Amino acid sequence: MTMRFEQILAEGVAQCSYLLGDTGSGTAAIVDPRPDCEIYIERAKAHGLTITHVFETHIHADFLSGARELVARLDGAPALCVSVEGGAEYAFDHLGIRDGDSFEFGKLRLEVRHTPGHTPEHVSFLLFEEGHDDPWGVLSGDAFFVDSVGRPDLLGDDKTDELTEALFRTTQEFYMALPEGVIVYPCHGAGSACGPDIGDRMSTTMGYEKAHNKYVQITDLESFKAEMTQDAPPVPTHYPRLKKVNAAGPEIMHGLPRCVGKTPDAFEALLEAGDVQLLDVRDMLAFGGGFIKGALNIGLQPELSVWAGWLLDPEAPIALVTETDEQAAEAVQLLWRVGYTRFAGYLAGGIGAWREGGRPLEHIHQLTVQELQKSDVLPLDVRKNEEWQSGHIPKARHAFLGTLEGELDQLDRDADYATYCQSGFRASIAASLLHRAGFSQITNVPGSFGAWQAQGYPVET
Repeated sequence: MTMRFEQILAEGVAQCSYLLGDTGSGTAAIVDPRPDCEIYIERAKAHGLTITHVFETHIHADFLSGARELVARLDGAPALCVSVEGGAEYAFDHLGIRDGDSFEFGKLRLEVRHTPGHTPEHVSFLLFEEGHDDPWGVLSGDAFFVDSVGRPDLLGDDKTDELTEALFRTTQEFYMALPEGVIVYPCHGAGSACGPDIGDRMSTTMGYEKAHNKYVQITDLESFKAEMTQDAPPVPTHYPRLKKVNAAGPEIMHGLPRCVGKTPDAFEALLEAGDVQLLDVRDMLAFGGGFIKGALNIGLQPELSVWAGWLLDPEAPIALVTETDEQAAEAVQLLWRVGYTRFAGYLAGGIGAWREGGRPLEHIHQLTVQELQKSDVLPLDVRKNEEWQSGHIPKARHAFLGTLEGELDQLDRDADYATYCQSGFRASIAASLLHRAGFSQITNVPGSFGAWQAQGYPVET
């Protein structure tokens, strides 16, 4: 018998799912799967395991649950296990699990513990070896993170106090009571907005967290509330939507959502019809050099998922522009992870086909930090508040990218803006958003604040 345990990371959304099983029994479980679920089937097959159970720690808000998709891909054979603690209800077939329930996979035992606070129904899973009374690990979902804990404010102001108290009890009465050697495997790593200041490591131990995690060291409820309120990052716009979608049950796609290639003529007709949103996923320099009017530029990196969630309309079909046709499937996969399943199609042949047909192109000038340092252009910092406060370009204005579109009336349309972030990725998104909104004096700063610092230019705080 060999126990199998794998952490599977979905970069961008910084989401961790898990495969656990036992080769002696040939059985396995998947915990908190993402929708592009072929990876779990492949990994189970590689280990000679059959997936018999699919578990969710809670109703997720930050990514589209892949539990139903995975069960459907396996012909409905695995049990779909979700918590019915806290009055949770679901609009799909499921096996309800509660505190104290136990499941065995050969010599590996998984026990359910109700750990509310991030959400009312949230559960964590203790992991045991046969013959041992103490757990060796815990799948903590969004209740507990490396250097952090889950945020309790995602269900609205009327629930925040109640959930904060529940999170405090979960932290002090459950997690702090675990043996120091227990390994903690969270549902998210650094970069996720599901908790404040999540650490960079992908797992931790209770001993380390007891010594270093500032949230578990707060033993007074009112102090805990104050710290959580102060440290909470902005709530991404797609979180409330995905919470509802995941409770109702995401549509089963049986593979990647359909996105077909369109000739330039057909693609142009789509845009003229006016009922699609145009997304260009090329690199910032390629985009700035020539793009279709009205396009939003979110580069084809894992972070595409996050910023699409913030900025795209979930109701309008997406028309994709890529550099090559092969990139369309990768873009669809990243968009699917945050719930986008409606695609009008992609531009076959990429932007080159559009250009070679003599169709018009827009441009956004790319301003180097050397040019910015010598110019009178107004720097527009689109980073998060904490990044801005830790240091920014002198005379810059701050406007967080996630809320920029709703604050355009606060900007001077006649001003000459140079958008910047840390590397230029978010800055290009902002520049394209402003251009789409009719701002004509827009430039983008590749390298952005990182390049500014590398040149030793002055910084304000």
